[in-house]
Amino acid sequence: MIRKLVLAAALLAPTAATAQELPTTPYLPLETAIKAAQAALEACVAEGNNVSVAVVARDGATKVLLKADNSGPHTGSSAEGKAFTSAALGRDTAGLAGFIASEPANAGMRNMDSRMVIQGGGLPVRIGDALVGGIGVGGAPSGDIDANCAAAGLSAIGAAQ
Repeated sequence: MIRKLVLAAALLAPTAATAQELPTTPYLPLETAIKAAQAALEACVAEGNNVSVAVVARDGATKVLLKADNSGPHTGSSAEGKAFTSAALGRDTAGLAGFIASEPANAGMRNMDSRMVIQGGGLPVRIGDALVGGIGVGGAPSGDIDANCAAAGLSAIGAAQ
């Protein structure tokens, strides 16, 4: 019986030590997400665009959703979808749309997840080298304007673009 306990302890000891040595994963703090969303919303509203802005965590869960006064009813889900897509795939949604359009074999990416919105306006959020989430803007007259507002949100938190 003692032999079995000693053997079990010996086998489990390296696992416990390894688990303690793993680095912690960077994440997107709520305060940072709020700051990015607010800056993006203000950038668009300053240009007369009543949009919605969403910031999601790396797992795609919505951390913040802001809707400007008089924003359209579709803008919230558009912003969340763009943010989700950028967080899930780690790239900007306009670039992704171009990638899909460039090769018919890539078209299946549009159907990977029903939450994805593949139109300009979504950008990944990176802290250092770590992908920690996504920001999406929906409701401006073009995806380029949405993306510029999202970039203003990234700038406000010092995230890479």
